[in-house]
Amino acid sequence: MKHVSPSAALIAATALSTPRAVTGLGIRADANDPKAMISALQTAFEEFKKAHDDKLSAKADVVVSEKVDRIDAAVGNFQKAIDDLNAKVAAANLGGAVIGDLQADPEYVNAFKAHMRKGDVQAAMTKGTDADGGYLAPVEWDRTITNKLKEISPIRANARVISITGAGFKKLFNDRAIGSGWVGETASRPATSTPQIGTLDFVPGEIYANPAISQQLLDDAAINLEQWLADEVDTEFARQEGIAFISGDGANKPFGILTYVTGAANAAKHPWGAIQVVNSGAAAAFTSDGFIDLFYSLPAAYRSNAKLYANRLAQSSMRKLKDGQNNYLWQPSYAAGQPATLAGETIVEVPDMPGVAANNIAALYGDMDATYLVVDRVGIRVLRDPFTNKPFVHFYTTKRVGGGVHNPEPMRALKVAVNP
Repeated sequence: MKHVSPSAALIAATALSTPRAVTGLGIRADANDPKAMISALQTAFEEFKKAHDDKLSAKADVVVSEKVDRIDAAVGNFQKAIDDLNAKVAAANLGGAVIGDLQADPEYVNAFKAHMRKGDVQAAMTKGTDADGGYLAPVEWDRTITNKLKEISPIRANARVISITGAGFKKLFNDRAIGSGWVGETASRPATSTPQIGTLDFVPGEIYANPAISQQLLDDAAINLEQWLADEVDTEFARQEGIAFISGDGANKPFGILTYVTGAANAAKHPWGAIQVVNSGAAAAFTSDGFIDLFYSLPAAYRSNAKLYANRLAQSSMRKLKDGQNNYLWQPSYAAGQPATLAGETIVEVPDMPGVAANNIAALYGDMDATYLVVDRVGIRVLRDPFTNKPFVHFYTTKRVGGGVHNPEPMRALKVAVNP
């Protein structure tokens, strides 16, 4: 890895230039090397702090502003790579193997070796003519498939997930509104109030895919198309789930967590009320005070497992915030397995969260496990259908999943707005 001095020329930050490297600020780090990535991130963040301080001072001009944006993008790329490494380390089972080069065909290899051992090639051999040896020097082709990025939401990984055996799930809630009172020795004891029980229904919606591949292509392809297609469908289902867990309207899909905040469509759905909203303190931006208010608005009982949920661009805005002693609130990962933090609070990147704009809920803070419930019915089911549309084989894939808030109290929402 190459380090640059603060005076070195800055180049535009890029995302993953190769599957194994992340570059930015003249630094190139192996995306699979945690130490290299952390070192690169720390170097980039030091550059960011210096450039951003210049922007806030009298030195600020267009060049400095562009410089801050380039460094900020580089910091985000390095942090994202570290977050990806952390996710791989934390995963107990990495579902969906990556398709790489195929194993050599033993029959072909043995035949080729036997042919060369016999020495039965009588004519001069050249690769320009198939019959004279060209068949033995085929054009090499890539037996891997490069996948376009699909950003997957981490809500499922942080929420409470249960599997059910029936068509739906009903949860009971106790409002704990029992009454009591102090009385004298001989005073009467009138009846006190009795707790009320509320219910919420969690009904799974169904997501499906029905891709088709011709039978001959399945027979002749040099890669396992069935496994590749299964991995693609699994990734697509995860992406669609992530969108629904954040903003789903409940129509054949989960209810999104943002629909339960104060003023949203499901604000009155839960017996205990809505997820409380804290304003950022600015009409179109984050503020340090807004986040401090957000963190301390959450009851202490839920702070131990609380995390901050926002998208990547929102984290870029967080990166520029300072406290009253001129210290940056955002801090990068300093060791493998550790996420970035804001004022000491763990940050979780959620691609489907809204961005920083007026009246948007741009961040959530709280205990997601205690707040949001994901309900799985059966799991992914695949029906291989070679009959309906011959000569194509359809892979009819379904999954039933529901979701919704089962307790609004452990979560707070940060709204980009001026305090009333």
